[in-house]
Amino acid sequence: MRNLLLGGVAALVLGVLVGAPEACAASAPEAPDSASEGASSALDEVIVTARRRSEAAQDIPVAVSVLTASRIEDAGVFTVGRLQQLSPSFQYFSSNPRNTTVNIRGLGVPFGLTSDGFEQGVGVYVDDVYYARAAAATFDFLDVAQVEVLRGPQGTLYGKNTTAGAINITTEAPTFAFEAKGEVTLGDLDFRQVKGAISGPLTETVAGRFALSSTSRRGTIWNVRTQTWVNSQDNLGLRGQLLIRPRADLDILLAADYSAQDPECCAQIYVRTGATQRPLARQYAALAAAQGYAVPSTNAFDRRTDLDASLNAGNIIGGASARVKWDVGTGTLTSVTAWRFWDWKPENDRDF
Repeated sequence: MRNLLLGGVAALVLGVLVGAPEACAASAPEAPDSASEGASSALDEVIVTARRRSEAAQDIPVAVSVLTASRIEDAGVFTVGRLQQLSPSFQYFSSNPRNTTVNIRGLGVPFGLTSDGFEQGVGVYVDDVYYARAAAATFDFLDVAQVEVLRGPQGTLYGKNTTAGAINITTEAPTFAFEAKGEVTLGDLDFRQVKGAISGPLTETVAGRFALSSTSRRGTIWNVRTQTWVNSQDNLGLRGQLLIRPRADLDILLAADYSAQDPECCAQIYVRTGATQRPLARQYAALAAAQGYAVPSTNAFDRRTDLDASLNAGNIIGGASARVKWDVGTGTLTSVTAWRFWDWKPENDRDF
């Protein structure tokens, strides 16, 4: 059978090769003129800071995916988790902030319960500031200019915890020319998202920038006990920056940010039960009947639950940083000092 199949494939390939010249000759399009060909093949130069300096993406020996602000906005990507829709070999899993993994090429942090203490294998950096836990990556994008996903070990330039790669996020910097932008998005399930930023000069040597992002959405699971929707979204992000430029070769950037998620989350629904090796009297069906209990629905697609305990996935991330860049002529000296905090306040119905 194997020889017969191989023979058939060989005959098919031979037939295609024999007929290819005639097919190509019959369908060959007219050659475009050199002017139009040059115009259509031109590519915009992409500048990255993957190696701690500004350079063209084509010139660096690093496997990197670059996502500009326009591409991120067009795709509706407003969290780190949604980057996996645009970046190959990037994986993100999160049942809640505490149980979050950011992996590249399958490497990073194992997904499991209480992974909040694990040191990650994919470093997350925002404006050169390191976010020390995967949970700290569960924020909404706020005034992002560019995202670079670096694949492979990055310990030489990014230090510890970048065995699998790094995510380098750059936000918009304060400008000495006034600018403002805003965006409002509405969707089903009462989805509402508001984003805005304003930037401009405060004095001749100081510029400021302030950005805000707010996202909310109704829950997707109906709790028959409390008569409310649960597993909702309620996110708020704030970021303020001051750029001090006392002279042309010295930039001092002071920044502070605050991100809070306060959803009523995370509820589970009944899917099914399976038999165990216990006696029938100690199987789920017998135990539920003895308590007079019945699940609100045996169809998972009804999206109903009856949790009777408080739900909370409160997650607060924030901090402040100071970045100094000094052009010393032969190079640029950069100093980054930062302080970060993370508050995680979970509440669960542990007997479901």
